Amino acid sequence: MLQVQSVNLHSGAAQALKSVSLKAEVGKVTCILGRNGVGKTSLLRAIAGVQPISAGTIDWEGAPLGRTPPYDRARRGIAMVPQGREIFPLLSVKENLETGYAPLARRDRTVPDTIFELFPVLKSMLGRRGGDLSGGQQQQLAIGRALVTRPRLLLLDEPTEGIQPSIIKDIGRAIEWLRDQGTMAIVLVEQYFDFARDLADDFVVLDRGEVVVAGDRAVMARDEDEVRRHLTV
Repeated sequence: MLQVQSVNLHSGAAQALKSVSLKAEVGKVTCILGRNGVGKTSLLRAIAGVQPISAGTIDWEGAPLGRTPPYDRARRGIAMVPQGREIFPLLSVKENLETGYAPLARRDRTVPDTIFELFPVLKSMLGRRGGDLSGGQQQQLAIGRALVTRPRLLLLDEPTEGIQPSIIKDIGRAIEWLRDQGTMAIVLVEQYFDFARDLADDFVVLDRGEVVVAGDRAVMARDEDEVRRHLTV
């Protein structure tokens, strides 16, 4: 469904991505791994249309995205859960979820029950302000908000960052469940090898904006030491 081919991306005079390629298929999780500052978030932002690429192509469902703006990509089924969650702190949980209605036709503007099945805590906190939730609860809310849009491509930027272990397990189980439904492709940015290893069907490792290791689950197992080396500071 998603094909990123030889993408370059510049931020001012600095080159954040250098000839990066990857693919993401329905029913699979593709993990992007690497240390801080190697271009992982830049790659997700390029796919979502937040940052323009300077070379290469990004194709979605067989058509080039070109310079399609983020709101059009959302209407085409691309949803992003940003690093840091970026929920609306003064809106209630219910209102935060309803912001996911924006790219939907009026008839589809409902919050799917699946979200509350994956993250039951959200149902019990619908009236609470987003800013009053814990970091882990905010992360579940951010994922839930993305799922309201009925994505066919879900981009997750470090969903385990600063989250307590019990909620990390809940998020991992939710990602597995979403993958197993076979209705969406998932691209997951991570720094933590163990979490990524348990979820990844395919992976790429970035270092200084370039792909240095890539492959499927078998390659990750075979080259585990090499992958871990690129994740340690």
